[in-house]
Amino acid sequence: MAEEIVNRVAQSKLVTVDPGDYYPEGKRVLLDIKDWLYEGFILREKDFREALKGHDWSRYQGAYVALTCSSDAIIPAWAFMLVATYLTPFCRKVVVGDMELLESTVYREALQNIDFTRFKDLPVIVKGCADKPVPRNAYIMLVEELQKFAKSVMYGEACSSVPLFKR
Repeated sequence: MAEEIVNRVAQSKLVTVDPGDYYPEGKRVLLDIKDWLYEGFILREKDFREALKGHDWSRYQGAYVALTCSSDAIIPAWAFMLVATYLTPFCRKVVVGDMELLESTVYREALQNIDFTRFKDLPVIVKGCADKPVPRNAYIMLVEELQKFAKSVMYGEACSSVPLFKR
């Protein structure tokens, strides 16, 4: 007589957390301000302000924006602040940096809205293959929060997980 196959993972208290579930939807934009600089290197305040006034900011409606300058120009802080004043009425978030910093910032805000107490004293596995682009920093942020509540934290899939933390 054949023994019944028992799915022990389904019967366990193991909880899977998929970082992709917390991916905030919305367009991501890298906005390079070098095009508003004289010869791509020199910030002339009057020209810079005129360029900003003439730009169509509505195209950033609902977007997450990373401000950068790809040239070696020295850009004062006020210039990025000025650009942000034009972006803020339209976009969801503005950061000065690259796309990875933008994604990390967006994830930090998304993770702040999670009630991690629901993982109290449970074994948790953080899914490694998300369907959405998850920055490496998001995994760090996630484990930092899970560690405060979970009994244990693992990474991967139930059949082949890597233990990270055990209370």
